[in-house]
Amino acid sequence: MTQTDFYILLPLTVLTVWACVLLLVDLFIPKDRKAITAFLAALGLAVTLGFTLTQIGREGTGFNGMVTLDGFSTFTNVLILVSGLFGIALAYGYIKRMGIDRGEYYTLMLFSIIGMLLMAQAADLIIVFLALELLSIPLYVLAAFARPNLQSEEAGMKYFLLGAFSTGFVVYGTALVFGATGTTSFSGIFTAASNGTPSLLLTIGAALLLVGFGFKVAAVPFHMWTPDVYQGAPSSVTAFMSSGAKIAGFVALLRVFATAFPSISTDMTDILWAMSALTMTVGNFVAISQTNIKRMLAYSSIAHAGYILMAFVSYGNKDVVSISIAAGLFYLMTYMLTNFGAWAVVISLEKAEDKGLELSDYAGLAKKYPALAAAMTVFMLSFIGFPPTLGMVGKFYLFRAAIEGGFIGLAVLGVFTSLISAYYYLRVVVNMYMREGEPVTESEPWLGFTTTVTAVLIVVMSFAPQVLFLLASTAVFKLF
Repeated sequence: MTQTDFYILLPLTVLTVWACVLLLVDLFIPKDRKAITAFLAALGLAVTLGFTLTQIGREGTGFNGMVTLDGFSTFTNVLILVSGLFGIALAYGYIKRMGIDRGEYYTLMLFSIIGMLLMAQAADLIIVFLALELLSIPLYVLAAFARPNLQSEEAGMKYFLLGAFSTGFVVYGTALVFGATGTTSFSGIFTAASNGTPSLLLTIGAALLLVGFGFKVAAVPFHMWTPDVYQGAPSSVTAFMSSGAKIAGFVALLRVFATAFPSISTDMTDILWAMSALTMTVGNFVAISQTNIKRMLAYSSIAHAGYILMAFVSYGNKDVVSISIAAGLFYLMTYMLTNFGAWAVVISLEKAEDKGLELSDYAGLAKKYPALAAAMTVFMLSFIGFPPTLGMVGKFYLFRAAIEGGFIGLAVLGVFTSLISAYYYLRVVVNMYMREGEPVTESEPWLGFTTTVTAVLIVVMSFAPQVLFLLASTAVFKLF
């Protein structure tokens, strides 16, 4: 390993060592003082974030071109690490309240984040596979972390079985791509495919990879695991999974197809268009019938995966691909903030034995806890894309990217499904402000901090989104 190799993966290496040491240190921390483990895990993420920020503006490849460092990986690594910090903040009081306060929770989360970081820097399909497994296996365990709760155990089993099945598609797709091109390197695949007519074998391999990534981001028709897993898993795990894993999945999808498979974009365009349209439509329409807030947010997550896919339909068009992927990154950041804020409110109201998770449980929240209701209103409006929220700006960039790519019909469908989503998002607001009830929330400092910070950022940054979009645009400038 050269000095360059070490520097390319410096943040990932730091976090890996930290997680391994924390796994041992936790053995000596008393059961009633697991807050120390949470603090050390958060400190590890903060240190890793510091090292990541020092890599801004740096570029290079390591380990014979299998991993890369560029603006795209640095930008997404920051998003992933911030997601991890929010995930720990939500879990800190929640797992104690639910009686599942075990130190390995935080270590498993760190190992999953390590996989996500590796996914962002992958430049080879072998590394993509390793990163996918490293981020997924800890999540399988975390989904079942509330054992012996049957719903949690069922969530973990479903996620594991379907996740292992989807991984098989990634492995088989990688094998077919290697058979067609003789390499698993992104740059090698691009060169081999560009020097001749793309073979059917290569197209099938890319399609199988799309299936694997589609499962990870919960895109239709690979979404069936999402509502059951989101409902059964501990809410803090669901919040982290629906943000961090989605970011990692889309990062892999964007980098793999934009850098390795642009030559077959004509063959993939219709498939991606259909996936985006179906995901937006199914997610929003099925969410209408949900009365459980966790299942509603699960279908919401599916719908938002469709919006993000919209930015990638025209990935083979060099004239718009940069702005499209920048719009996708911007929306990922927007979704992360909105999602963590919404789940913070959900966790505030949730009680043991799945109490406090029905929409009716939010009745009267505005009267008793006006600040919390106001924050939840901001999150719901941001999900819809209503001003003045960052969600409105994010959808504007996505729809603009689709229109500039020539997919006006897809943009119109995106606007229509956003209007449909207003029904079930505003239903939460109606319950909070127009129904009588006596909700009881948990007063936890880190939950309040997360709720406040995300709500303020969503509103304030909507007035100056150009700065954030410029950062996203800079991140993808040299990706191609």
